[in-house]
Amino acid sequence: MITATRGRGGSLPAATIAVKVVTVGVFGSTVLLNDEPLHEEETSPETISVHNDFSLWTTSPTLHTVGLVSGICLIVGRMIGSGIFISPKSVLLYSGGVGPCLLIWASCGVIATLGALCYAELGTMITKSGGDYSYIMEAFGPVVAYLFSWTTVIVLKPSALAILTLSLAEYAIAPFYPGCTPPVVVTKCLAAAAIMVIVSVNCYSVKLASYVQNIFTAAKLLIIIIITVAGIVLLAQGNTENFLSAFEGPAPPVGEIGLAFYYGFWAYDGWNQLNFITEELKNPFRNLPLAIIIGIPLVAVCYVMVNVAYFTVMTTSEVLLSPAVAVTFGDKVLYPVSWIVPLFVVFSTFGSANGSCFTAGRISYVSGREGHMVKILSYISRKYFTPSPAIIFNGILGIFYLMPADINSLINYFSFAQWMFYGLTSLGLIVMRFTRKDLHRPVKVPIVLPALVVLVSIYLVLAPIIDKPEVEYLYCAIFILSGLLLYYPFVHRKVKWGRTIMRPITIYLQLLMEVVPPEKSE
Repeated sequence: MITATRGRGGSLPAATIAVKVVTVGVFGSTVLLNDEPLHEEETSPETISVHNDFSLWTTSPTLHTVGLVSGICLIVGRMIGSGIFISPKSVLLYSGGVGPCLLIWASCGVIATLGALCYAELGTMITKSGGDYSYIMEAFGPVVAYLFSWTTVIVLKPSALAILTLSLAEYAIAPFYPGCTPPVVVTKCLAAAAIMVIVSVNCYSVKLASYVQNIFTAAKLLIIIIITVAGIVLLAQGNTENFLSAFEGPAPPVGEIGLAFYYGFWAYDGWNQLNFITEELKNPFRNLPLAIIIGIPLVAVCYVMVNVAYFTVMTTSEVLLSPAVAVTFGDKVLYPVSWIVPLFVVFSTFGSANGSCFTAGRISYVSGREGHMVKILSYISRKYFTPSPAIIFNGILGIFYLMPADINSLINYFSFAQWMFYGLTSLGLIVMRFTRKDLHRPVKVPIVLPALVVLVSIYLVLAPIIDKPEVEYLYCAIFILSGLLLYYPFVHRKVKWGRTIMRPITIYLQLLMEVVPPEKSE
């Protein structure tokens, strides 16, 4: 029997709360905290007494509270973030001209819409939490699903947070370094500070994180409207020089077009976020596809119009040389109130980073429940009712990814891995058309749509590698496959020594962070 105190000194009362340790798989133990006080003689060797007022938090039944308008706002709010402010010059660089650049932005919107429609069928057919993880599990089994969760939890989610906060830092300090590039150390330190603030907010309160998300979503829509309206006014005044020769120049290599799509799709990231709350949608069979059809084209129109606005006052050389495209646009068009552009871009990026952190715990919870991740990552704070272990873990990795890389290499790394799994999920939809004919499909898209998404995914993964092989792609593939080295002994075989190691670590981390399982283990 182990006794723990609150850490404030003093003796323990005669009656303490009994905590039964239930081993779940090999990745850890679950500490179940009973409400009834037990005397020491009533406890078994498998019982831990904790001097605290813990109680087991259980999830309430899912309520259908998200309507069509809220679903559209979720898509728009999650998609519009830092991408439209950091990706334009990279899309222009690899596309080779103004005309191809605008075509790629529009094409990304069309492909994102098609991919989201495929996810609409999956989300209404498999009504489980976890998004891609649940779909891959149903289509290809636990091994492939484990590789997805391994890559997402360790790389994709924290690298996305790092990319967003780096963009936030670049725009936040750009006004303080006019005419020159800000020091890298200052940028990364500010990005790390932003991650710590975001993690703290999300660990403290779900409601507070929701309020922050709503406020910053309004801010990002406001800056998009300001830039778009300014561009329309400038076009009406005859600023069309950059569009007269929009398609002149040599065609870019195939691999560079793929990289241009990488940066374009980064701005569209979040088109599948509605699948994570399918169970909370009102009439999901109608509202899920309708929100996708309305929301994503709306974002695509905004993105194209923002790029048109950039090109009304900036030449291609100015766009490529600008450290912060939106800030340069503001300096040229909105002076002397140009300071509002970097301010609202920071708000927009902070909102996206907050949204990324807000959803980071979902895949950790589902994979932890299935025994594919360390169990502690699926636990909930008993005081604040937030998935604090998963959020803190995501933040620590995000800060780690700030150290070696810049935004461009992070986006390459992120997109390479992400589109592998987008293609795999779409392939799973095709596979289940033949292997799971018994599943009810309230929404059924033509099979040509997932086939097209699979082909696009293959192109986006292979074209840059073939055109310009880089070692980072090899590192990414090796990392994904290295998950098998952990899967076989710890998940498939469930080795006893792994359980012996993880059990005390899970218990002490649970006591340290005051977290409990979100559901009772039967």
